[in-house]
Amino acid sequence: MVKARIPETDHGIQGEFNVEVFDIFAKYMRDKGWIETKQMLAAGIQSGHALEIGPGPGIKGLEWLKHTSNTKLTSLDISEDMLRVARKNAEDYGLSDRVTYVLGNATQAIPFEDESFDVAFSNGSLHEWEYPEKVFNELYRVLKPNSMLFVSDLRRDINPLMKLMVKVTTKPKEILPGFITSLNAAYTVDEMVEIMKKTAFKQFRVEKDPMGLSVIAHKG
Repeated sequence: MVKARIPETDHGIQGEFNVEVFDIFAKYMRDKGWIETKQMLAAGIQSGHALEIGPGPGIKGLEWLKHTSNTKLTSLDISEDMLRVARKNAEDYGLSDRVTYVLGNATQAIPFEDESFDVAFSNGSLHEWEYPEKVFNELYRVLKPNSMLFVSDLRRDINPLMKLMVKVTTKPKEILPGFITSLNAAYTVDEMVEIMKKTAFKQFRVEKDPMGLSVIAHKG
């Protein structure tokens, strides 16, 4: 039986120590090949002007820019501390001219005009959205017609052996308490299907992988 979901903070990751630790973790995941860039590209997020929700230190979005051509990115995050690190990482990648970082709270409103973006994506922030249906509806609003969305996150009902492996291998170890609270706040596939049914997206699928889930949705 799957344990009941325990909501996590909706204030993002704040404070210099926390963001620096998360930056190390994000780069560790990148170097291990454990971020979802390949899955996102395979799903069709490959071109145009993208909106990213919750970029954290920016690694996933920067990897997307690195592996695409003639693309640009706008990233919205609730944490100014995290955006500071993301801007530094964009400089290190040599991609500052293709990405804009914006302070804002997607769970309240996405501060962009209707039909502003060709694609949108998010990784690892879904479990922090207090009202996920509202965020998905805002994403629908700011996407252009015939565009798509890719949202990936942890999955609360992962195999216990997988959970143990993550605990053993994850670096730095300071990230583990946050990983556990995020895992406890994550959704199952069935829960996400029910959430998506309440949104403006009529074309969607929810896919399962060993560590998490992905929502792939299209705006007709």
